[in-house]
Amino acid sequence: MDTEAQHTERDRSSRPVPAEHRSDPGGPEERSRSAFSGRIREWVPGGRITVALLATMVCLLLLTTFVLRPFQIPSGSMEPGLRIGDRVLVNKLAYRFGSAPRRGDIVVFDGTGRFGAGDYIKRVVGVGGDRVTCCDRDGRLRINGRSTDESAFLHPGDSPSDARFDVVVPDGSLFVLGDHRAASSDSRDHLGSPGGGMVPVDSVIGRADWIVWPFGHATGLDRPDAYARVPGPADRGGNG
Repeated sequence: MDTEAQHTERDRSSRPVPAEHRSDPGGPEERSRSAFSGRIREWVPGGRITVALLATMVCLLLLTTFVLRPFQIPSGSMEPGLRIGDRVLVNKLAYRFGSAPRRGDIVVFDGTGRFGAGDYIKRVVGVGGDRVTCCDRDGRLRINGRSTDESAFLHPGDSPSDARFDVVVPDGSLFVLGDHRAASSDSRDHLGSPGGGMVPVDSVIGRADWIVWPFGHATGLDRPDAYARVPGPADRGGNG
């Protein structure tokens, strides 16, 4: 056996392999990503942590711009369900794929030019084509000829409305009221203003779906049954 040849082979196998000849399990794509990540860490102060924080902020910005928007309740007009300082999440996709606001939904809308500058939160009582009147012999609202029982969410001691009205909601518009009727400036107060107190559906930012703060008051905001039996506009009856 040629021991010299064996030593030579072992010596060759123990030598370090030059960098240019080493195998790269990640390939060119992996090298490119690694190099890019390295450059980002060099450019951004704080390195990887800062990059992660920036990515999180971008994701939150996209979320609040297109999907969910936090909204703080500014007044007592929606008590007792929504209290001053409560924070709700507004679903901005609720009416973006063919769906439309329905009676009973709590919506946030831009009231500029109709209610005043700013965003407002109210409950939808009438949709396009509805005839909304106040009030029947028992003091209840009538929608398309049917009386409604709103006691489940009205502020205790409030009547459905102290002001009388008889309106037909134009197509593409909403008639909205606060749950605390005695403390709410809503469609009733703007009947003589431009737009007749109606809220264009295009002005609706989204539907309030959850109370998220304070935690002890956190809950989902479901559509009540008060308007479930209201007939469609084509079936509306008289004032009665």
